[in-house]
Amino acid sequence: MSTDSGSIEAEQQRERRLHLLIGRLPPRLQSMIHWLRRPSSGWLRVPAGLFFIVGGLLAILPVFGLWMLPLGVVLLSEDIPALRHWTGRRLAWIERKHPRWLGRPRDVVR
Repeated sequence: MSTDSGSIEAEQQRERRLHLLIGRLPPRLQSMIHWLRRPSSGWLRVPAGLFFIVGGLLAILPVFGLWMLPLGVVLLSEDIPALRHWTGRRLAWIERKHPRWLGRPRDVVR
């Protein structure tokens, strides 16, 4: 397997895992995240990602929550290659260690 096909496969696995994770969100939030991940939404993706990260850091306040932190990193990773690689590795770890977080039974991990 060449490096290009390996990176393409890794990207496909990352997308599959992200799709499973996004599928766990409430429907309105799912549609917003899908819209933000589109290439044409790049102008709003970075500010939204930063907002979610700051919101995650303010998790002690009633409106915000810790769930916002990883969502912000995922949004930023669409535009920052180093974060894209990092989130891919974290999603693979989540699938191995906590498959239920992705909506999968523990014994059905690829």
